[in-house]
Amino acid sequence: MNNTALEPFYVIGLSVKTSNQDMEDIGMLWGKFTSKGIYANIPNKNNGDIYCIYTNYEGDHTKPYEVILGCKVNSIDDIPNGLVSHKVVGNSYQVYSAKGDLTTGQAVGQKWKEIWEADLNRNFKSDFELYSAETKNPKDGVVEIYVGVSD
Repeated sequence: MNNTALEPFYVIGLSVKTSNQDMEDIGMLWGKFTSKGIYANIPNKNNGDIYCIYTNYEGDHTKPYEVILGCKVNSIDDIPNGLVSHKVVGNSYQVYSAKGDLTTGQAVGQKWKEIWEADLNRNFKSDFELYSAETKNPKDGVVEIYVGVSD
């Protein structure tokens, strides 16, 4: 775990409003993203990474928020129908790693439970998971989780 500052960036992807009481919404979002070929239809990708953004919080992590599953892009001039763009704010982030079988969501879910219980000065602007294109084996992968914090 370490702390890093990031400049703002844009993503294009699918979006859903959910809460931690309705976690199946995120699984359904992943299902749609993978089964409908959304990744291939995102224009102007910066690289092959996939981002799962948590933003537009209506309070803290116990309240509703928006999830955007997509890719970092160089331009938001061409947004395909059914997709959204979002600007991830420049921010300080506490970075965690989740390791294990990424196909079930358990490794990432367990790490989020640890984050929710941690004594962090979260600002609830945006948090995200970074699924690197370099992860060749999702059964034994690593996801970086960036949690927005106030300095």
